[in-house]
Amino acid sequence: MRADRDRRRTAFLAMLGRRRVQLRWSNLFGVVTFACLIVLAVTGVLLAFWYTPSNELVTYDGPYGPLRGATVTEAFDSTMRISFEQTGGLLVRQTHHWAALVMPASMIVQLLVTFFTGGFRRPRQLSWVLLVVAFILVLVAGWSGYALPDDMLSGTGLRIVEGVVLSIPFIGTWVASWMFGGPFPGQIIENLYPVHAVVAPGLLVLVMVVRGVLSLRHGQAAHPRSAPAASLGLRLWPDAALRAAGMTGMTAAVLVLLGATSTISPVWSYGPASGGEVGAGSQPDWYMGFLDGALRLVPVGWEAEWLGWTVTFATLVPLVVIAGYFAVLIVYPYLEAWVDQDRAPHHVLDRPRNVPVRTGIGVAGVLFYGILWGAASADIVSTELSVPFETIITTLQVALLVGPALAFEVTRRVCIGLQRKDREVALHGHETGRVVRMSNGGYAEIHQPAGDAELALLSVTPVPAAPGRAGGDGRLSGRERLRGALSRRFGTGHVVPVVEHDRVLVAGRAGQVGQADRPAGTESRGTGGGAGSGTDLTRSG
Repeated sequence: MRADRDRRRTAFLAMLGRRRVQLRWSNLFGVVTFACLIVLAVTGVLLAFWYTPSNELVTYDGPYGPLRGATVTEAFDSTMRISFEQTGGLLVRQTHHWAALVMPASMIVQLLVTFFTGGFRRPRQLSWVLLVVAFILVLVAGWSGYALPDDMLSGTGLRIVEGVVLSIPFIGTWVASWMFGGPFPGQIIENLYPVHAVVAPGLLVLVMVVRGVLSLRHGQAAHPRSAPAASLGLRLWPDAALRAAGMTGMTAAVLVLLGATSTISPVWSYGPASGGEVGAGSQPDWYMGFLDGALRLVPVGWEAEWLGWTVTFATLVPLVVIAGYFAVLIVYPYLEAWVDQDRAPHHVLDRPRNVPVRTGIGVAGVLFYGILWGAASADIVSTELSVPFETIITTLQVALLVGPALAFEVTRRVCIGLQRKDREVALHGHETGRVVRMSNGGYAEIHQPAGDAELALLSVTPVPAAPGRAGGDGRLSGRERLRGALSRRFGTGHVVPVVEHDRVLVAGRAGQVGQADRPAGTESRGTGGGAGSGTDLTRSG
């Protein structure tokens, strides 16, 4: 039995040694996410020994003078005890909070890199879904932990949550009663604590383990520049694993340094939560700002009467929009594959410029999220910059409606321009700045031809549009008509790829320069323009 285990272990390590990991900066954010999870787990376990998740009222008699004698909950009292009486308690608590702030940021970068490079395509569609689910779980864990100190800031946030839940027609009152365990604040601390300490972390670890297994099964998608040499890179074990361990240690050290030197969540300054008071200028943690911003951008008084019920669109619409946003994120890989009828496996990443529509969609989505996120701080911007609050909200409302569509089209055109530049380099090479006089009296600039590896990167053949397919009766269904229209739209903005005929034509024009005036291995481009001048090189669908 032991010999069999040793053989399996040796075979597994040998398999890891054969795997190659390419060195890319974007890979580091996965390591940062893992490091944050480790720090959160260690500090969270320590805090669990000292924290009391209870809404029961006690009298504070700790060393912080301004609050001595005040009536607080056991949750707030234990948080103050951790901060001022427990050795190393404040360091652990602040490190825990900083890790909870950094982890969503690293996951957002992972999502952006994966989306813009097409890393979600078959066979890695499920890995993308799990990454989005992991991000949602991090938001849930962060929000539930945000409320546990039971200070004025978290109490204000819980008041907002209660108001949103109560505004849901028909079931809002029941859901609020179930969540809070009675009238506000009820037993919300006792209810949120298991979500923060057990449910969300447990599901998050499960999701990350499944993603790790899928990553081992499918391997790492190659970057376009390294696709011809896919065998290059570090061995997964032990080289890449040791580098990841070093990055994990560095990230943990930075988080501890932040916890030791940068004050965050000073509950003693906010004071205990109060059911009849709210904190002025209160702000959620940055990763939850888009939810607060969505509520602020809804028009005032947007509600209607229906069957004796008051339906408040001011809270329903933001909830539906945010839910739809994450739903689109989850299903996008399958939606794109359905539009293009793409069932082939993809092991090479895309350059964002070569997929203009997808890149435009991504930029539009980022701008949409950013506007909601910025709206959460509209009151702070108003007071700090002396700009009327109504002006800021109106501006952001207009930007939310117009901005994403404008960002999509601008991004698409920029991608087309970059593709045109790539085509010029593939045809004529790189500018050298050397100008020579030709035998006919004209002038031309010497160009350095692109190498084979660079030509392979620049000469990209776009995926053709997949028209709608007729059914057995020879007619297009509405579903196929829609898919065909979307496929044609997704295929727009691709520059016609370079073909051998173009190279022959350019070589013939380059022959106008005398061989004596041109060093070996170079070609020239005259002042009259190159191949394709004056023609439309962009496919419009």
